Amino acid sequence: MEPFIFQGGLYKHEEFEELVEDLGGYILQKNVLQLDVIMVVLVPNADIPVVEAKARELLAKLTKAPLAGAEVAVVTPTLAYQHLPHLACDIAEYLRRSGSKTNMIGLARGVGKRLAQLTAKEVDLINEHDAALFLYGNFRECIREKTKLFQDIEVPIVVAGGPMMEASEVPGCEAYVGGLGRMMHRLRQKDETARMDAIVAAIGKVLDERRAEFDKDPLSVSPPRVKAEIEKQVPDIQDSISPTPVTLNLNGARIKLPYDEYKDTILNVRFDEGVYMREVVSLSKSRMKGYIVLRIKPKSETGFVI
Repeated sequence: MEPFIFQGGLYKHEEFEELVEDLGGYILQKNVLQLDVIMVVLVPNADIPVVEAKARELLAKLTKAPLAGAEVAVVTPTLAYQHLPHLACDIAEYLRRSGSKTNMIGLARGVGKRLAQLTAKEVDLINEHDAALFLYGNFRECIREKTKLFQDIEVPIVVAGGPMMEASEVPGCEAYVGGLGRMMHRLRQKDETARMDAIVAAIGKVLDERRAEFDKDPLSVSPPRVKAEIEKQVPDIQDSISPTPVTLNLNGARIKLPYDEYKDTILNVRFDEGVYMREVVSLSKSRMKGYIVLRIKPKSETGFVI
């Protein structure tokens, strides 16, 4: 399936939703802003011309979303105002426009070239994501020194900083994007937008590589289908005040309900094939507000795909 972002008017947008669902696609996220609607959707590859035609009929804009269905951690040494977090805010928003769900993480002890370190909670929290983007400052030596923060991170890492460097100079990262150090202004210039496009491309590449790994040993059920069944069979998810109560990951989801209270309810969700959720997933308690982290078991573990 191919991910897209639909941006159009409120009038008749339900027709587009119904078409996507009739074609076997999924609505991953929907935001209504006064008279405008923004939706992240998954569409079967063979039916892309059909949905493109419907978008044109509704005078809507349909663009590809290379990061859709992934959750990315945007990590900075600190989010304190005196350390100029303008860049982190703008990049996190730019990644959202490409379809990803981003969480900004300001480290408790990230300041200082020699003192910077990650707590165990921060390591666990970052590892709950599909990829991590570390945003550093303007000094080459400082960036090299702070690669020690990567040693317990298991997800792919992309680094952005001020100096122009090769990724090989930043051990432990999959890609490095230069030209974006500590700044006192919002990122609105043409060259700054180009650097943010480079970050999107770098993260998109590492996500594609992870998807290719999952293709070698397919998941027992697709994450969008897990999301759809939870939304259908667990009514309390509608009471969550989060804009994305079920946030998709490449191999699962983050369910924004209390783990202790709802883990059994989630495990007892039943698919049309008669398979229960507990047979195809494992659950753990998230470091984020005690939510539920769901991971789908591969075919090699369950022996089937539904």
